[in-house]
Amino acid sequence: MRLAVAALVSTLALAAACAAAVATGTAPATLAPAGDPPPPPVQAEDAYYKSAADAVDLRIAERGVKPAKNVILFVGDGMGVSTITAARIYAGQSAGVDGESYRLAMETLPWSALSKTYSHDYQVSDSAATATAMTAGLKTRSGVLNVGSAAGYGNCASVPGTEAETLFEIAYRAGLATGVISTARITHATPAATFAKVPHRNWEADSDMRGASSDTCKDIARQLIEGAASDFDVILGGGRSKFLPKETPDPEYADQTGDRTDGRNLMDEWAAKGGERITLFDTAGFAAANFSSDAKVLGLFEPSHMQYELDREADKGGEPSLEEMTRAAITRLSRNEEGFVLMVEGGRIDHAHHGGNAIRALEDTLAFDAAVAAALEITSREDTLIIVTADHSHTLTINGYPQRGNPILGIVTAGASAEGASLGADGMPYTTLSYANGPGACRETGKDEEGKPVYDCKRYDLTGIDTSTPDFRQQSLVPLYSETHAGEDVAAFASGPGANLISGVIEQNEIFHVMGRAIGLIPAPVSEE
Repeated sequence: MRLAVAALVSTLALAAACAAAVATGTAPATLAPAGDPPPPPVQAEDAYYKSAADAVDLRIAERGVKPAKNVILFVGDGMGVSTITAARIYAGQSAGVDGESYRLAMETLPWSALSKTYSHDYQVSDSAATATAMTAGLKTRSGVLNVGSAAGYGNCASVPGTEAETLFEIAYRAGLATGVISTARITHATPAATFAKVPHRNWEADSDMRGASSDTCKDIARQLIEGAASDFDVILGGGRSKFLPKETPDPEYADQTGDRTDGRNLMDEWAAKGGERITLFDTAGFAAANFSSDAKVLGLFEPSHMQYELDREADKGGEPSLEEMTRAAITRLSRNEEGFVLMVEGGRIDHAHHGGNAIRALEDTLAFDAAVAAALEITSREDTLIIVTADHSHTLTINGYPQRGNPILGIVTAGASAEGASLGADGMPYTTLSYANGPGACRETGKDEEGKPVYDCKRYDLTGIDTSTPDFRQQSLVPLYSETHAGEDVAAFASGPGANLISGVIEQNEIFHVMGRAIGLIPAPVSEE
């Protein structure tokens, strides 16, 4: 059973006691349970888990925590502080107002912290380990999902005994509504962190496992269908090829088929599990779906990732937006009187950065922020904890002394006392936004005798080039085919019950403990005294 924080009747006296305690400076250390406290998750003895649990418990002892009925975790994949700043300026300038002083919806949340994103084995982590930190409360190896650091990357035999329970699985067992939304494939690292336990994040379908036994280690799509996630109330995103056999044509693209080699149609299997269920694959189906009913919904809107926001708008809304999916999910999940737990991921911010393409990253950041604004509008800060953060950063930089009001995607101007663009020591102009590494260091200059592209990796002259076009790649320092993640801390913003625990500089896996303690699904750590 959930702690007393889940039952409004039981919390009235507790809320009054908390208020009195805070007023006298003696906030309670933990929330009192209505009955037996929930058992700790299986990973409770993990050293990373225990350290984060103790840190959050100390803040609860100092500040108290109000009970939350619902939790929404917003993850802007790759949304580092420089991305937030650039998106803020871009949003304001796009609206015809001062960009530098503009405020995004996420920036209105009253509590904030810096979150440390390193993994067990990497200074600069990937999305699997960082998502696991937030969904399961422990740090682990890069590239794995919801298995502890004792498990070996890609090693099925090392997994048993290392599996971690996620907040979403715990919420489902406790009778809460559960949901996950992403603009990436739903089997991709961050959304998969709500349910999958796998030593290799790329094992999204059986065809991705490259010799590993699909019986010893189940692929991620199969885990969604066969595990607790099959009963999540709302699952919306991309990636339907991971659920369809190679022999099955895609429902939207006649020239494409599924990825699975085991012959299983997992979308059909999900629909046949019993109870009222709806499967969706396009905007017409999404528009027709009744999210005010008790039907469970699986919507997979692309064979792979959903479109970038810039391209979705150009396609005249060929897919539902992240905001629309968020509104639909909250409508459906709110039907559960016990409350809900929801993850919303802006997954393609990360992909645009990997491509060195700042404008698409910023457009997807604004689409993500619109989803945050929608959630703030249709939920109550009295009962819903909202945390907005990123799994990791990227190497995007904002530099060069541009004048205030200079287009954020533009070339740095020389300043009020000079004319034209600022020039580097090489005599060429440069943009305000650039990357420390990535594909923007080189450009294709032609083909060789075999028809293979020829690249020039010297910085080229931007004079006369429109740097705000959709396909422009910002220049970068180190030539790489794909820009990398960055390792600095990321922002975490919070509002609602439990938001007061998000402050200072925190370990990323503390976010799990903040959510779990606020909603009453995770017990306080047991004192060793």
